[in-house]
Amino acid sequence: MNDASWGAPPKGGYWGPPDQGFDAGLAPAAPAGPAYDGREAQQTRPMPIVPDSPAGPPPGGDHGDQDDLDHGRDRGTAAGGPPFRATPPDGPPYGPGHGRSHGPVQGQPAAGQPGPPGGPPAKPETGNPSPAKKRAGRDLRAAIGVGVGLGAVILASLFVWKAAFVGVVALAVVVGLWELTSRLQESKAIKAPLVPLAVGGAAMVVAGYLRGAEGAWVAMALTALAILVWRMTEPPDGYLRDVTAGVFAAFYVPFLATFVSLMLTADDGPWRVLTFLILTVVSDTGAYAVGWRFGTHKLAPRISPGKTREGLLGAVGFAMAAGALCMEFAIDGGTWWQGLLLGLAVAASATLGDLGESMIKRDLGIKDMGTLLPGHGGIMDRLDSLLPTAPVVWLLFVLFVGSG
Repeated sequence: MNDASWGAPPKGGYWGPPDQGFDAGLAPAAPAGPAYDGREAQQTRPMPIVPDSPAGPPPGGDHGDQDDLDHGRDRGTAAGGPPFRATPPDGPPYGPGHGRSHGPVQGQPAAGQPGPPGGPPAKPETGNPSPAKKRAGRDLRAAIGVGVGLGAVILASLFVWKAAFVGVVALAVVVGLWELTSRLQESKAIKAPLVPLAVGGAAMVVAGYLRGAEGAWVAMALTALAILVWRMTEPPDGYLRDVTAGVFAAFYVPFLATFVSLMLTADDGPWRVLTFLILTVVSDTGAYAVGWRFGTHKLAPRISPGKTREGLLGAVGFAMAAGALCMEFAIDGGTWWQGLLLGLAVAASATLGDLGESMIKRDLGIKDMGTLLPGHGGIMDRLDSLLPTAPVVWLLFVLFVGSG
């Protein structure tokens, strides 16, 4: 059909009530009078009902509301749109979902198919399956497999050759810096210099193991200076922003990781590092287990909605119990009550570290720092609790049993 067949009123000005069919809109011959000018007609007449084809609509799936929106002009729903057509030129009627050649029009049931009283016809069954049950956001099997693999590498390097463990820490620091600087550039257009960060970060970890705390501080200062100089090779726009982010990254990742190297220098260094790792993992595990089972009160809903106060209590309880056992049986000169204090401190620092990285990720608008570790995310997603906990554990070891 074209505009002349439905969009304009018949001669004599008869429009017909809106609920009448197509033929009802036709009027008898108009009386003598001036000629009717179709160009002056308003395009406000309701669209006529197009009866179903005797053979019914062709088979096919429902394309949903989007197709109806995309083809709304053909249905006469957009002002000034092209004329309505029941079928495309030289082609069969449209299939289901387009609302052109079949089905109810403007809330009326199709011919021979009475609709429910007081409303439009019921929507046919789509056959979609029921929603799937909720699942965890991580692949548990992959997470366990990756965790066991990392644990094997750490234990082998820690107790076979301590220098190899220092290399593992340095490698983790470099990868973590790469993830952090990449996310900063992608989300905030902050270009923290990666080359001086990676070189200086690895140097910090090695210097802490070879030269102690003084070597770590010197390496940190030289890394910050290298960041300032390296960024000078680019235009000055954003210089302060980029170097500030670079110095922050140098402190947040490699400098905090240096305290693991400092723990390793003691005579029982491998056991100190193992205690540090065990307490951090146990704290996270206790928080997850207790929070999942009993958690009802949010701890910091604006930062990390999944954390609860009950989970924090679980972290404290698990970490204190593990700390008492580790200090009593694994650390030379340690006692169980020192382990209780150590576990309490680890639970607090690990939780704060986790919340701190959650703040960073929320600011960047991301869920994970990377995808390198299946089931875990990125390296930084595993270091979030470990990094701020390392200086706390090192300091308490020094206070309780000395640095040697």
